[in-house]
Order: sequence, then structure tokens, then C-alpha cells
Amino acid sequence: MPVTHDLYQDLRCTKEEIQQKRTKDPLLDSLLNKYSQTDAEVLKAESAQSNALSDDELKKLKEKRVQVKNRIVERLQTPS
Repeated sequence: MPVTHDLYQDLRCTKEEIQQKRTKDPLLDSLLNKYSQTDAEVLKAESAQSNALSDDELKKLKEKRVQVKNRIVERLQTPS
């Protein structure tokens, strides 16, 4: 069963705080877009009943999502 992840809760920031920071930081904006795209791919793969990814492929996709999230966290912790 697909589970959506609340990135804002994970980052302990409000959506408004993130939106404000991403408008001033093109790299952060790019990372957030990449996270959203990867998360959507994971959700689609988890809900697919035919043409589903293998367990290994799904695991790699989830790892990619975590890596992008970690880069977002690093970027948010970097002083502007």
C-alpha cells in the first residue's frame, strides 16, 4: 500500500518556510522538485499492479528519494 511522506513534517518546517527559502535558493528549489518527482515515482510503483517494479528496483528508487531528502536537509542547514 503506497504511503505518502510529509516532507515538511520530516524537515520540521512549514510549507511556507520552505517556499520562502526555495525562492531564494535555486539549488534547494531543484532538490525539492527532484524529491517530489522521485516520491511520485515511488508512489506510482507501489500502487502499480501490473508492470510493477521488482523489489530491488523499488528499493533503489526509495533509496534515491532518501538521498535527495538528505541533500535537502544539508542544504537547509547551510547558512545562506
